[in-house]
Amino acid sequence: MRRLLRPAKAAASVAAAGAVAVSLADVAYADGAFSFRRQPAASPPPPAAPPSAEPAPADEMSGSTGGFQDPADLERGAQALRKINASPYAKLLFELMRKQEDSRRAEVEAEQVQFDIYRKLQDIERRKKIGEEYRENMKQQLQVEAQRLRYEDELARKRKQEEREVQRRQDAELVRMQEIAATKREQARRATEQKILADQLQTEKEKAELVRDTIRVNAFSDAEARVIEKKLTEDYNKRMLLERMNGEKEKWLAAINTTFSHIEGGLRTVLTDRSKLVMGIGGVTALAAGVYTTREGARVTWGYINRILGQPSLIRESSMRKFPLPGLKPSSASLSGGAGFENVILHPALKRRIEHLARATANTKSHDAPFRNMLFYGHPGTGKTLVAREMARKSGLDYAMMTGGDVVPLGSVAVTKIHEIFDWSKKSKKGMLLFIDEADAFLCERNSTQMSEAQRSALNALLFRTGDQSRDIVLVLATNRPGDLDAAITDRIDEVIEFPLPGEEERFQLLKLYLKIYMLKEDNKRSSFGLLLKKQPQKIQVRDITDDLLRDASCKIDGFSGREISKLMASVQAAVYGSPDCILNPQVFSEVVAYKVAEHHQRMKLASEAAT
Repeated sequence: MRRLLRPAKAAASVAAAGAVAVSLADVAYADGAFSFRRQPAASPPPPAAPPSAEPAPADEMSGSTGGFQDPADLERGAQALRKINASPYAKLLFELMRKQEDSRRAEVEAEQVQFDIYRKLQDIERRKKIGEEYRENMKQQLQVEAQRLRYEDELARKRKQEEREVQRRQDAELVRMQEIAATKREQARRATEQKILADQLQTEKEKAELVRDTIRVNAFSDAEARVIEKKLTEDYNKRMLLERMNGEKEKWLAAINTTFSHIEGGLRTVLTDRSKLVMGIGGVTALAAGVYTTREGARVTWGYINRILGQPSLIRESSMRKFPLPGLKPSSASLSGGAGFENVILHPALKRRIEHLARATANTKSHDAPFRNMLFYGHPGTGKTLVAREMARKSGLDYAMMTGGDVVPLGSVAVTKIHEIFDWSKKSKKGMLLFIDEADAFLCERNSTQMSEAQRSALNALLFRTGDQSRDIVLVLATNRPGDLDAAITDRIDEVIEFPLPGEEERFQLLKLYLKIYMLKEDNKRSSFGLLLKKQPQKIQVRDITDDLLRDASCKIDGFSGREISKLMASVQAAVYGSPDCILNPQVFSEVVAYKVAEHHQRMKLASEAAT
């Protein structure tokens, strides 16, 4: 019996010691395979003692729950631990304690899982309730929206009916008011017709005065510019003229002395012999009569040939020969296969359009289709004439250029001359590009009071010859005042192209181009014989003229046209020729640019004052 009670007592002691071991931190035993640490949760209850075991002492059980503040309790705990170490059931006790802890943890985890499942079920129920509430709210909103739409539709129908009724009344009132207004306008038109005619006459008179003043101001500015340029080149021309005159003087003196010596001997011989004197007088008389007869006959014959085959007198420049004879090739070479408009400085977009029109004109001629007439307008000196010439060459056509200012002085003969130009243009086998500069000079509005009857007849003749699209002639008009052209003329135009003033980049390119033409280009076209007889001019030396300087100048000459830039570089050339060393440096270039800019601003100021 004691043997049975002894294991039960040992088990109770072991349980008490286990409780103490759990309460201790990081305590390891020599015969144990585990290291127990303090857990935040409550210690597991000790295993139940067998029924036959005696209850554990109170002091030993109290150690499993309470703290060890009393030394006696610590001593008892130490004794219990020594008993556990000495007991053969120590390992079994530790294994049992570990299994109890694992079971407790599994139960806690199962409870946690059940709590999570319950929480998720609650969440699902909550979402179901929210969804049902949302569907119910949406259903109510849809019903409210449908009611609102029905109500708005009914209101809209009523409003439309009211608006139609109001509109009908307004239309009836408007018709009545229009009838009253038409009656009043007719009365007002009759009352103000005389006043309008008087105002038009006064306006035309003022316009004529403004044009006359503008022409006078422009003439004054051009004359002033020519005088200044002439002054700049006068010294150089004087020096060159004096040197040339000195050389020519000696040569001509020697030739005159020799000639007079021979004439003196001949006269002495003729005067001493009477028969020779009579023969000489008769020969001179016959020679004079023959020269006079030949001159008059050649003039009559030349006029007849020129009238039949020659170039019309209104044509100033043409690529066709004046007398096209069979077997002779035309003098102008076509650039249709060339490189294009390299020497024409324009805005890139405008240049692309010009090249497109040139290619279209060339293809039109090759397909025997009717040509398209063009109108070039813009400020003077922006390249309209140059573009027309290059377009004719690029498209492979002959070109002829005339100016409208030459038609006005002809009077009644202008009609015949215009018909001669169109008849002569049809003789070109390649097609003719007829360029009329200053077209507004005789193609202005026919309602103008300043237009003469002869000018009106010339305009009608041109309209008659351009009534249908031609397969032989491309008509290109250039003007600075496109608004003055007659409506029938603008109706015959197919392409209208504006030539604006050059921008900063175009002005820079023009400065480089004219610098090369006036300063850097060498004259290699002179013959060796001419080089021997004529003194060579001094070559211009260009120093420190950089692109930065040219770009700065291009910014300063804002508002200059291409012609003004060409005149600017011609003035620079004249200034260089006026210097003793013939050197172009930045100082000379800047001075001429500043002078020309001031002159340009003064000219613009005078023009604006004349316009106001």
